[in-house]
Amino acid sequence: MEKRSNQPDSKVKEVGKKARSKMFGVIYSRTAIVILLLLLEIGFFLYLISGASKHTNYLYGLSVIMTVITIIYIINEEGNPSFKLTWIIFVAAFPLAGVAFYLYTKLELTKKILKNRLNDLKMETEPYMRQNDNVVRAMRSSRLANVNLSYFLYKQVGFPTYGNTKAEYFPLGEEKFAVLLEELKKAEKFIFMEYFIVEEGIMWDSILEILKEKAEQGVEVRFMYDGMCSVKLLPYDYPKTLRKMGIKCKQFEKITPILSTSQNNRDHRKICVIDGKVAFTGGVNLADEYINKKERFGHWKDVAIMIQGDAVQSFTMMFLQMWNVTERVPENYEKYLTPKAKGFRREEGYMIPYGDSPYDDENVGAEVYFHILNHAKKYVHIMTPYLILDNDMIEALKRAAKSGIEVQIIMPGIPDKKYAFYLAKTYYEELIMSGVQIFEYTPGFVHAKVFTSDDDTATVGTVNLDYRSLFLHFECGVFIYHNSVVYDIERDFQRTKERSHKVTLMEVRNRTLFIKIYGQILKLIAPLM
Repeated sequence: MEKRSNQPDSKVKEVGKKARSKMFGVIYSRTAIVILLLLLEIGFFLYLISGASKHTNYLYGLSVIMTVITIIYIINEEGNPSFKLTWIIFVAAFPLAGVAFYLYTKLELTKKILKNRLNDLKMETEPYMRQNDNVVRAMRSSRLANVNLSYFLYKQVGFPTYGNTKAEYFPLGEEKFAVLLEELKKAEKFIFMEYFIVEEGIMWDSILEILKEKAEQGVEVRFMYDGMCSVKLLPYDYPKTLRKMGIKCKQFEKITPILSTSQNNRDHRKICVIDGKVAFTGGVNLADEYINKKERFGHWKDVAIMIQGDAVQSFTMMFLQMWNVTERVPENYEKYLTPKAKGFRREEGYMIPYGDSPYDDENVGAEVYFHILNHAKKYVHIMTPYLILDNDMIEALKRAAKSGIEVQIIMPGIPDKKYAFYLAKTYYEELIMSGVQIFEYTPGFVHAKVFTSDDDTATVGTVNLDYRSLFLHFECGVFIYHNSVVYDIERDFQRTKERSHKVTLMEVRNRTLFIKIYGQILKLIAPLM
């Protein structure tokens, strides 16, 4: 008897999954509350112009007063001017909906609770994030500017500079995946994993099998993923499933209909720490497109990095800080410390693992990028999936290019989000006119987040060149100086550029009228997207 194919059923399931994803994307995001507020705005406006109430003039006057007060408050509030301008436009255009939505986003008590808790955890982990002054003194004899960055990252946000750390760079997700599996199999004490996207398939199923086996062997396994996965990719109670396997599991910020947001302050980090000996980060999530086992937007170009040595301890503490946000049982940090090497091996250079929080009043990811742009002597090479920039980043890119620095950016050739792609193109002309060279990866989608400079400096992590990553999400990365892995990262950039198309000014100016207008409209609300 011939075996029946399941292919039609799988296609039906995939279509159903996409439909549910779109529906839940509206229900669980703030889109729903914005639509509701705009409908109330229209109803209020129609009520006023109908003259049905003798209090029409008073209501209109009250609306104007509320709008003016809100705009004055926005202007005087600390923060990025781009965010302020977008809020002012929104509030002025839709007084009732704008004021209500602004108050809604600013009065979320969960943000204040989370901020206070993270501050407490930072103080708890501070004894395990101490700076070795000998490392900084050694760096001072090499490049003083990097000592300044080191000082900022340690004094302001608590991330020390390390020596004695090796690194391995993976130019594709599938290469990272193969090594990750091998390292997970070696685990003897603990495995900590924190990811933005997790989806059942070849990649996650292979990892889960090892995690389950290790948990049965007595290895402590903790797994955390962003709450957005429960909306589109995983069952809402998926942590219970993993706990039954002996894996400690939780979602970061569960999504609640209307009350939560699918956009702001998500945990966009990708961290894996094994036994305090090795740590992984980069752009690669736990889903099959990241290892090219499923094609979504052509060839998926992503990168990751594995570090071994002293610097692993910062990633361990970053994970434990986030994990313990919802915990009240004291953490025994001593169990998870990385054995430190004696002395300082200059040939391995310097590494600074860093995290970026929307609640610490420091835009760490942006500062690292600014540092590289402002102190480059020959070139800055960038790979990023998105290009949605504020004025400061635009000026930094332009200033570097105008100063004779070779600034090259590789973008996707096939975008995952068309609106983001059209928005990115609104910056092309200004950047190209200033000397910035832009390339688009012909085979598909670039998801890498990489800066390299002058054959001695690089950063690899999760930080995109857009508002969400730079200002709204929890992110992480590692700043690298004078380590041989920088050559591997730059070599990968050059090979990727060989498969990319250089965007010309003529192409940019010949965009269709629709793309130009659509992009310009999106630019008005870019900070809130």
